[in-house]
Amino acid sequence: MKRLPLAALLLLTACSPAGCQDAVPPAGKADAPAPAPGDPAPPVAEPGEDPAPVVPPAEPEAPPAPEPAGWPHADGGDLYPGSGSGATDATVWAAGMRFPMEAGPAYANSQVYGYGGYAPPGPGTGQCDPRNYSYPWRDNFCETRSWTNGMCPAGRGHQGQDIRPATCEKKVHWIVAAESGRITSIGSYTVTLLGDSGRIYRYLHMDMAGVNALFPTMASRNVERSQHIGKVSADFGGNATTIHLHFEIKAPVSIGGSPASVNFVPTYASLVDSYDRLLNGAA
Repeated sequence: MKRLPLAALLLLTACSPAGCQDAVPPAGKADAPAPAPGDPAPPVAEPGEDPAPVVPPAEPEAPPAPEPAGWPHADGGDLYPGSGSGATDATVWAAGMRFPMEAGPAYANSQVYGYGGYAPPGPGTGQCDPRNYSYPWRDNFCETRSWTNGMCPAGRGHQGQDIRPATCEKKVHWIVAAESGRITSIGSYTVTLLGDSGRIYRYLHMDMAGVNALFPTMASRNVERSQHIGKVSADFGGNATTIHLHFEIKAPVSIGGSPASVNFVPTYASLVDSYDRLLNGAA
């Protein structure tokens, strides 16, 4: 898989909104991996989530994946046992981005394969089980789902990374802009940020009433890197989900020799890089 210059955004093809969502069942029975029984029906598609193609400024190639940092985390692509095959691409697709939560600690892990999920590792106490709020981190990009994802070995899978905040509480922990840019869409459970780099970031399951209060008009939607854009919650357009942020990065990439188009790209290496900077005071 070849990473292309961001000028390839001229060749964007917007994904179907219905195919870009993270379906997660109720707290205590987190989202079931497709095609296993119990996979919830997808919610109503979010309208107008992806912005029109843009021609971003030229940008140097992203650096290689960072060396292991001084906090416990599994390697990218190392998914929970039995949860699917992870992406082998270790590119830091959003080099220099701000970690999407304002403060740590935060816990990248699975809503399905964690305690209280659909396929937990053992008995637990639900989504707020303290073992879900501890290291190590675990990648869950490409975790088994029915959503199309060309960067996954199976051609389908989870399109982003699930991240739990410091505590199992709604509407407490701030989420921030990964880079300066413009919020192009606010749906019933999805916020789309078009960064100045040309990359697209999508944030799912925030407190959407709070998001709309922060950005009441189109004119208010230009944001700076690290600016508050909402709080972690469990909004899912009327469906139930757990308390977490589902975070996605979309960038131009050629898959299997096809023409370049904007696709979901592995988020884990960029999150490891940005979280390490956050913990070391260099966010």
